[in-house]
Amino acid sequence: MLPPYFNIDPDAALAELDAPVSSAGFANIAGACAQGRNDLASRGLNAEGQKTLRLFSTWEITRYLIPVAQAHFRRVLKANPDLPQGTSETEGGAKWFTLDEVLRLRAHFAQEGSKAKEYLPYRPAGLPAKMVAVANFKGGVGKTSTAAHLAMSAALDGYKVLVIDLDSQGSMTSIFGGKVEDEWQTMFPLLARHYAEHLQSDNQRRVDRGEAPVPMDDTLTEALGVGTRDLIQSTHWPNIDLIGAQLNLYWAEFQIPVWRMAGRGWKLWDALTDRLEADGVLDSYDLIFIDTPPALGYLTINGLAAADILLVPLGASFLEFDSTGRFFDMLHSTFASIEEGENIAARALGRPEMAFEWDAVRAVLTRHDESQQAELAALMQAYLGKTLSPHRQGFTALIGQAGEQVSGIYEADYRDFNRETYARGRETFDATYAAFKKLLLGVWRRDELAQREAAE
Repeated sequence: MLPPYFNIDPDAALAELDAPVSSAGFANIAGACAQGRNDLASRGLNAEGQKTLRLFSTWEITRYLIPVAQAHFRRVLKANPDLPQGTSETEGGAKWFTLDEVLRLRAHFAQEGSKAKEYLPYRPAGLPAKMVAVANFKGGVGKTSTAAHLAMSAALDGYKVLVIDLDSQGSMTSIFGGKVEDEWQTMFPLLARHYAEHLQSDNQRRVDRGEAPVPMDDTLTEALGVGTRDLIQSTHWPNIDLIGAQLNLYWAEFQIPVWRMAGRGWKLWDALTDRLEADGVLDSYDLIFIDTPPALGYLTINGLAAADILLVPLGASFLEFDSTGRFFDMLHSTFASIEEGENIAARALGRPEMAFEWDAVRAVLTRHDESQQAELAALMQAYLGKTLSPHRQGFTALIGQAGEQVSGIYEADYRDFNRETYARGRETFDATYAAFKKLLLGVWRRDELAQREAAE
């Protein structure tokens, strides 16, 4: 038999061909996608059109969230009727709890339970939230999925989490049910405000020198009235908040270089950090996850510069390994260039030099198939050493189902499978979080000891 690409009749091909596509045709395609997207998203919405988080059973709580025996858990509830008692779908059936109720129960066990058990996660007092950027300029490596599942894992563990979506595709925003009308509900106004405040300071110096100030346009004037808390929206997770994204956020990639050309002294890479710190956001959360675009643009630079911990997801393939190496090379070129540019002036003025620093950087293998990729993964480990997390996140059937439902693995109800299938499916994500948490706690502990030493 001949291959299918032989003997194709041009007239038959023409008969199947659509009319040429104009720019208006893109709008029609986008509209069809929007309809489909809304239909898919609606699968996880309640009657009010909002995403809701499923309930958690006694079995799930005592296995994954509060480390006590089921019998003891029930005894504690019976002895403390003021605690959440859960609801049953049938008389005498299993008890189910909201995550809010689980968090209240966890706080009770932390206060009254065994001191030898970890009911609440480690969190040093007096230190700000840790910011975690998940980045790679190669698409399809599980960047958004990794960030979302780590945020959910941390929330289930008891941390208060903020998720910042810097990707104009808005996938992270969709996962958490965010509603973003335009760029003024994204990070854009905070970047604009940071530049506007720089321009105000610059203008004051101009006036002091007897020069005319640079006019401030309507966008910058409006941005001066926007704070970070104006942009934060709650989600269907009680301890996860969101700053969302949508397509118009991409215009920041065009606007930022215009501002940079007009204000050479503007430190654009500090914009995100400075605004979050100035608005007290770093003291209101334990962890801030930043999902970056799959490109090393101005938005990604802001996310990476703000981060304390950088995670770089990739698959165990030659192309992804090669691309990730180029990504790190570009990171070096970009941030070394910024440092050199700033430090030329710093040295001339006798000021301290600046240097970017991250508490930890880890590459994370995602969608791993041990039967097919073990050898290449081991080779990558040999080259990257500790930079590559030894944990390899396997691909499971739960991933596909969660993607179809526009949700995360932890939002899947184990009754849609069975307990054993569910337990096996989430093992790889629990292990991914465990590897991250070990990294996080080490970083926090180092900061805690440094703080203690400085105070002595």
